[in-house]
Amino acid sequence: MNELSLVDFAEAADPFALFELWLAEAAASEINDPEAMTLATVDADGLPDARMVLCKGADARGLVFYSNVESAKGRELERHPKAAALFHWKSLRRQARFRGAVAELTGAESDAYFATRPRGSQIGAWASQQSRPLKSRATLEAAVETYERRFGSAPIPRPGYWRGYRLEPVEIEFWLDRPSRLHERLQFKRHSPGSSWEKRRLYP
Repeated sequence: MNELSLVDFAEAADPFALFELWLAEAAASEINDPEAMTLATVDADGLPDARMVLCKGADARGLVFYSNVESAKGRELERHPKAAALFHWKSLRRQARFRGAVAELTGAESDAYFATRPRGSQIGAWASQQSRPLKSRATLEAAVETYERRFGSAPIPRPGYWRGYRLEPVEIEFWLDRPSRLHERLQFKRHSPGSSWEKRRLYP
């Protein structure tokens, strides 16, 4: 990142605008899945859990992702509807962190996105009992064949247990690699979604 960009970074007032810029730059540089993020939740015992998911939307309202609500993350979000997300763009040597509450999208929003998924992924959503024990790979493949026969060439509806979520951040942090591990860290915090942001630098 050049010096002018560092000035822009330090003077950024809108975290979503900065994130949109970073995500666009990552899309041009990352080999695979620039929209991939680590999503962290907490289980019923308070034990943290994390996995990689794809961010399927990002705007001033927050980050959108989709899941089977009966999966581990779905069950954890139902009990504790809060999460953290981390983007790490290795080629750019940057990170972006988000923390906040998680809300379910409307059925119409989930339907609209599900309709855009590749047909194989739509079938997979029906065939996979996500996060639950699987006897064998053959069992999963048999379920795929069952749903392929069931739907044939007809449009595939969204399963009722598959839907979207939005992480509504109250904290966003940007991390930028610098020499001697004297990294740049810029944090934005607000009291609730929709309220104004407070910005501050953090020690690396």
